[in-house]
Amino acid sequence: MQYLLMIYDDEQNWLNMDESQQGKLIERYIALEEDLKAKGQYVGGARLTEVENATSVRIREGDTLITDGPFAETKEQLGGYFLVECDNLDQATEIAARIPSAEIGTIEVRPLWYQSAAE
Repeated sequence: MQYLLMIYDDEQNWLNMDESQQGKLIERYIALEEDLKAKGQYVGGARLTEVENATSVRIREGDTLITDGPFAETKEQLGGYFLVECDNLDQATEIAARIPSAEIGTIEVRPLWYQSAAE
């Protein structure tokens, strides 16, 4: 089963790090990705640009509303994700706990929904 591990943290944490700290964090992410690839669990993943680059789209009463930024003001922003293949939720949460941002933010673990042809 595939799980989406969504990485939320405060963008200011990154901006407040010096170059050395940022480099060490990136190295930890690269090591995790390489380990997951070696185990056949890595499906995909990416880091997102800052929330200031976000655009939100809503349809209300037939009108398309396009606004800059995220829908809600929050302390933590979606900063990236891993898409992993796991046997179960326990395995997915174990991987989520290895994501460096779990130490300063939140990793939301959600299984992908598969609709069968009969549904």
